Amino acid sequence: MRLFAVLLLTGAAIALLAETGQKKEFTPSQKRWWAFQPVKADPSATIDSLLRAKMAEKGVAPNPAADKVTLLRRASLVLTGLPPSPEETQAFLADAAPNAFEKVVDRLLASPAYGERWARHWLDLARYADSEGFKADETRPNVWRYRDYVIRSFNADKPYDRFVKEQIAGDELYPNDLDAKVAVGFNRHFPDESNAANIRQRRQELLFDITDVTGSVFLGLTYGCAKCHDHKFDPILQKDYYRLQAFYANTRIEDEAVLLPGPELAEWSARNAAWEAKTAGIRAEMKALLDVPRKTKFDDRLSRFPEEIKETILLEPAKRTPFQWHMYMKAKAQVTFSDAECANALRGAPAKRYAELKKELAAFDSIKPADLPMAQTLAEMHTEAPKTFLLKSGNFEAPADEVAPGFLSILDASDANVSNGRRSALANWIANPANPLTARVMVNRVWHYQFGRGISATPSDFGLMGERPANLALLDHLTASFIADGWSLKKLQKRIMLSAAWQQSSDNNPASAAKDSENKLWWKYPRHRLEGEAVRDSMLAVSGRLNAKMFGQPVFPPLPAGVVTRGGWKVNADPSEHDRRSVYVFVRRNTRYPMFEAFDMPDTHESCARRNMTINPSQSLELMNSRLVTEWSRSFAARVRNDGGQSLDGMLERAWKLAYQRQPKEAERLTARQFLERQTKLTGDEAQAWADLCQTLLSTNEFLYVN
Repeated sequence: MRLFAVLLLTGAAIALLAETGQKKEFTPSQKRWWAFQPVKADPSATIDSLLRAKMAEKGVAPNPAADKVTLLRRASLVLTGLPPSPEETQAFLADAAPNAFEKVVDRLLASPAYGERWARHWLDLARYADSEGFKADETRPNVWRYRDYVIRSFNADKPYDRFVKEQIAGDELYPNDLDAKVAVGFNRHFPDESNAANIRQRRQELLFDITDVTGSVFLGLTYGCAKCHDHKFDPILQKDYYRLQAFYANTRIEDEAVLLPGPELAEWSARNAAWEAKTAGIRAEMKALLDVPRKTKFDDRLSRFPEEIKETILLEPAKRTPFQWHMYMKAKAQVTFSDAECANALRGAPAKRYAELKKELAAFDSIKPADLPMAQTLAEMHTEAPKTFLLKSGNFEAPADEVAPGFLSILDASDANVSNGRRSALANWIANPANPLTARVMVNRVWHYQFGRGISATPSDFGLMGERPANLALLDHLTASFIADGWSLKKLQKRIMLSAAWQQSSDNNPASAAKDSENKLWWKYPRHRLEGEAVRDSMLAVSGRLNAKMFGQPVFPPLPAGVVTRGGWKVNADPSEHDRRSVYVFVRRNTRYPMFEAFDMPDTHESCARRNMTINPSQSLELMNSRLVTEWSRSFAARVRNDGGQSLDGMLERAWKLAYQRQPKEAERLTARQFLERQTKLTGDEAQAWADLCQTLLSTNEFLYVN
């Protein structure tokens, strides 16, 4: 209670300093905080020497190595999200070379499935979704290109510093790189009430989101706590919050970023110009017919806005201030109507004539170029940036002091040099190897996804209220190696996976557990459950149905009966598309895919640094009652029984090897035989009995967990 009272008083004092405008001095403990210190590493150390030194201090012994099957399955699930095939298992078991496991790691890191698996982790951080959120939850038709960019980046082992720079300021730093243009979509993933009438509030909420996510994802700090006052615990000033926000003050939504290189775009433009010349008369008459309903819709929509926004929309472009330009661009989409929308309002003779003209226009489709490939991203407004102000209590209607773009004061109190672009300055500062946060944060995230728990258990909070690293020397050793290796994520992962610590068994040791019950010393490999996406992908793989096709438009697999989606869910006509990897399943913010939701898919309105791992009845019900799981189990059973010459024991071995990569134990054989006999009598259908057995195998902890 006393500590709680002290924290309350401290928070009140900080808030008072912020309100009165007094300068806040950082405390010695804040200045000494581990996350703000330069990375220090012993070049002679290793992962295992650093961990075992800590274990020795506590009198804890590390576990022995896991068996080869467990190790192979663990590596395959962690790196690709898929279980190993029987052929891969047999090859590894037969390889007696000292570097046999290293070869497995290299193969998995080179697999296209690696990028699909690790992109999903990054998409959690980026709060990726294919829809807007809020009540309407409209589809974002081209945002999937960002997902594909992330997959390609991980598979190519793009240096992490370059990856960071592209997502913050790719359009400025690499203007001729189309991938970099797509990458800036990282900050386009904010949930957006795109039909909001209060444009000023909408703009500010989007800026809040971008600022919060930039601070948490790249820097591992809870910047968002400083939007209303100086951070109550961490050395983040309210001024710092708005200095960070100022880097984004001139960004706007760009949902029609063309993705064609210069020569191809020139060719497209020439073809389009020819089509426009041939169809000019038809299109002019069509436009004239649509002008009346378009004007009616415009006037009706305009009436929804506050007076200041109405004036801005109607103002001559040359007279708009920088801030008014931002208001106009936010409102523009709401007062812009497609030809189809306007045509639906036509009646009588105009409607008839429009239909005739539409047919005439279609006759020229053969010379019309295909629609341009586009990305949904952010771009700079063409005018100068609006001013950024510190907002009293975070209220956009209560601006206080003006602030310039700048960094975290405890690290660099100077204003940023933005002569080469605001976001470029921010990207270069964040990705600078001298920045003590960026590389540490990513290394900790990789450890978290490799082990199920980070060296610091709070991956997006390296502040005073986060959890201190259980082994700072280890974190710094890996961070220094990461930077020295050219910010290579694959080299970092290989380094971790070749350590004895990663290869330990997950067995419990009562003596070690008594001294380190939370396994913070990593004396064993922590068992952790697969995410819903990896559960689904593993089931599809084992059933033989997984469609390995990569990239492209999101897919819409069937939903359970009764599920209603705002914004639509049109199931793909091609059944093979239903069996694509889960990373390609459409992400609608307000309707999470049921299997993923049961297994703790995060709310995509916010960045997610670590998923919940709950155990609840809905998961078992999903595994027992889902029509899809039942179908996959039938396919699994058919795969097991596809050779008519197999004995019963042979088929059981095949089922266990497909699901668990091992042979069944004698007790399991006996139980399985009894189950099949009983189910066959009960259903009168041997094939159904096998499907029931296979569904049981897919529902076990051995299948659902990384062991």
